[in-house]
Amino acid sequence: MIELGQPQTDAPTDLVKDVNEMDFMAEVVEVSMTTPVIVDFWAPWCGPCKTLGPQLEQAVVAQKGAVRMAKVDVDRNQQIAAQLQIQSIPTVYAFFEGKPVDGFQGAISQNEVTEFVNRVAALGGWGEDAGLAEAVAAAEEMLEAGEAVDAAQTFAAVLGEEPENAAAYGGLIRAHLALGETDQAAALIDGAPEAIAASPEIEAARAQLALARQAADAGPVAELTAAVEANPDDHQARYDLAAALQANGQTEDAVEHLLELFRRDREWNDGAARAQLFTIFDALKPTDPVVLKGRRKLSSMIFA
Repeated sequence: MIELGQPQTDAPTDLVKDVNEMDFMAEVVEVSMTTPVIVDFWAPWCGPCKTLGPQLEQAVVAQKGAVRMAKVDVDRNQQIAAQLQIQSIPTVYAFFEGKPVDGFQGAISQNEVTEFVNRVAALGGWGEDAGLAEAVAAAEEMLEAGEAVDAAQTFAAVLGEEPENAAAYGGLIRAHLALGETDQAAALIDGAPEAIAASPEIEAARAQLALARQAADAGPVAELTAAVEANPDDHQARYDLAAALQANGQTEDAVEHLLELFRRDREWNDGAARAQLFTIFDALKPTDPVVLKGRRKLSSMIFA
């Protein structure tokens, strides 16, 4: 008996796999360290998924191993969907080197599917865009090394060749943020091409911009810590302390205080603790241990 869901295909099992919460790390995150992996989040009741899934599989198989595909049924794997903030389906993410680097939501045309898969395949050094992917990777290394000016120039050069390169566009925004140029970063976000405006890279940059603006107004950690210790139910002081800790680079401590605030009063200030948690999660890599741990704790409190 054939289970209802996405239409059956003849895709090789080593290139296209059904993945669940138990093997997501092995089949997606670990595999993506060397080969890009496209993750299709779908559900049996989703009409557009039944069209998009086979289109993706066809394009992936055509790449002959340059890219792989994982299919995740969100109904059966709700924890993964929650951790990656899958809010609608179909949603497609591309993972490379352990992190999401591209993606889209909703149904798109076959030509757009093919272009997307080709672009992802190029990340692994295949295809005509391999040179651009290498340039983006080099710029990311510059940014991590504190060479923000050089990184910005490299990201800009890539965008000169491919204006809708989401990885380069997001990188350029982050480079401006690293230089303290929040206005320029905001202008880039507002002017992002429509095709990539909702991509994971732009969403992450938008969250990082929000945190950067908060950091400018953050109070002194020592005084806020003392205030919270003196009165653990001073929610505003705890919220401000989390902002100060985040600005000081102590993200894990900031998340813990926001989780404690949520535990004490989840509706305080229109759910400000939860909203701030999601902003921090969006700014980090989905596979960051702080994100994974924080999401698990938040979910346990929400559904307790």
